[in-house]
Amino acid sequence: MPDTPPSREVYLNPGEWFFGSGAIRLRTVLGSCVALVVWHPRRLLGGMCHYLLPRRAVKRSAALDGRYGDEALQLLLGRMHAIKVPPTEFRISVYGGGDMFPGLARSDNHYVGQRNVEQARHLLDSHQLRCHNFHVEGVGYRTVVFDLANGNIELNYLALHWPLSSPHGERAI
Repeated sequence: MPDTPPSREVYLNPGEWFFGSGAIRLRTVLGSCVALVVWHPRRLLGGMCHYLLPRRAVKRSAALDGRYGDEALQLLLGRMHAIKVPPTEFRISVYGGGDMFPGLARSDNHYVGQRNVEQARHLLDSHQLRCHNFHVEGVGYRTVVFDLANGNIELNYLALHWPLSSPHGERAI
């Protein structure tokens, strides 16, 4: 049995994205941010983006910025078009959008994670893309690891329990 080279691991920080193939594992940690994962099972290629906000508050510059959901998806779609593969052939997964501060009062009852998830749904609908796996919202963190060699996705969800501390400053267990 031939030796398989170990996978190279690429960590995606907020605002970063990656598209490619081969022995590469993409990893990211999500709170209120959202990760879109795209995978083509026949061509064995795909990518991931990690966005912070649904869209820019002001008009964008010439360059696309992966920190914003609409632009992060455009970056991934651009790579799909560059290799002449229709985006509808990709399996798409959406992760993240957690409420990281559930104790905070909000005037609009929408936290940034929820807005990020709403944007993901809107973007997929507007591009007629089907979501195959959706693990979003809740109170907690997610770690997502995507293996570009085989399309496997590992998801770890750490739920946070509120309140995190008692009135005496002790951590609730």
